[in-house]
Amino acid sequence: MKTMGRWVKRILLGLIGVFLVWQLWLFGWVLFWGWVNPDTTRFMEIRLLELRAKNPDAQLKKQWVPYERISIHLKRAIIASEDAKFVDHEGFDWEGIQKAVEKNQKRGRLAAGGSTISQQLAKNLFLTPNKSYLRKVEEAIITLMLENLWSKRRIFEVYLNVIEWGNGVFGAEAAAQHYYKLGAAQLGPEQAARLAGMVPNPRFYDRNRNAPGLGRKTAIILGRMGSAEVP
Repeated sequence: MKTMGRWVKRILLGLIGVFLVWQLWLFGWVLFWGWVNPDTTRFMEIRLLELRAKNPDAQLKKQWVPYERISIHLKRAIIASEDAKFVDHEGFDWEGIQKAVEKNQKRGRLAAGGSTISQQLAKNLFLTPNKSYLRKVEEAIITLMLENLWSKRRIFEVYLNVIEWGNGVFGAEAAAQHYYKLGAAQLGPEQAARLAGMVPNPRFYDRNRNAPGLGRKTAIILGRMGSAEVP
């Protein structure tokens, strides 16, 4: 029994060690990307593998642009649609999380997430699209790193450059080119609101650009953009 107890202790210590090393690895990347623009993300890598399973020559559409070269209309539209409290919270919208928990309890599964922009960025940079409570815990840890090591402006700049906006389309510049043949700086209010409305389900809206639901969402976002506060 004593021998078994020692092995259990060693295994537990080993698991804790692996967990701590993993967190230090993540911490290092968060520090690095605070100054250096990420060339790719975990989410991009997953989507590229999916595309190359069908076409070995497939490439992602992405082009980094600095914060000041992204339309203020798109910034306001994203804040209005995804995270109205972004500039004020510390990474988590507790009211939104409570509503998401209530929805999940009614549905009996993990469906709604109540994620802020910071949480979405944490997921996109390092995690998979799979929904689980374990992934949400890891997402929360990374979110705390981002909020404590980066400014709100940096979080938003990276977010706007790496989020998915269509089938193989990532970032504001690629999205503006893909949908409107414009640069991200040239987007007008309605174009920005429509792009913001696509964020929760970008590949669906890429295939169904005239979906009635997207038109309704665009109108709602347009109405909220005037009160959106951006970093």
